[in-house]
Amino acid sequence: MMVVAETVENVLTERIIGAAIEVHRHLGPGLLETAYDECLCYELSQQGVRFQRQVALPITYKGVKLDCNYRLDLLVEDTVVVEVKAIEALLPVHSAQLLTYLKSSGKRVGLLINFNVTQLTKGLKRMVNHYVEPNSPPPSLRLSQRLSGSAVNREPR
Repeated sequence: MMVVAETVENVLTERIIGAAIEVHRHLGPGLLETAYDECLCYELSQQGVRFQRQVALPITYKGVKLDCNYRLDLLVEDTVVVEVKAIEALLPVHSAQLLTYLKSSGKRVGLLINFNVTQLTKGLKRMVNHYVEPNSPPPSLRLSQRLSGSAVNREPR
């Protein structure tokens, strides 16, 4: 008999999914994403699970971190990225979005949860990031730089 060790990520994703099922059981499909997000946060807080909402996610482009106003819906226990949806169906682009968020945040595990389904298990997707960040750029390029207007400095015409 083989015993699989429970990782922190596995335990967390199980708790998050359990909280999401509880929310879906009470609300059902058809509401706005914000309602599900709020209720999921309530359920997590009732379990004593730490989370952050709307976490800023800078994008690294050619070694420079740029603030492009991307936000993680939830970051649970600084470990699991949760992307909440209330859409007709999950598409491959939603999985790609979560994978990009995992790579950009340096997190390994994410959950994509679509509440606009009749059975929540049909709206769940767990993803694991196997991305290994290349060698870090020099410190001068790692600094977060806020560029005004455009990322390209143009001469006036």
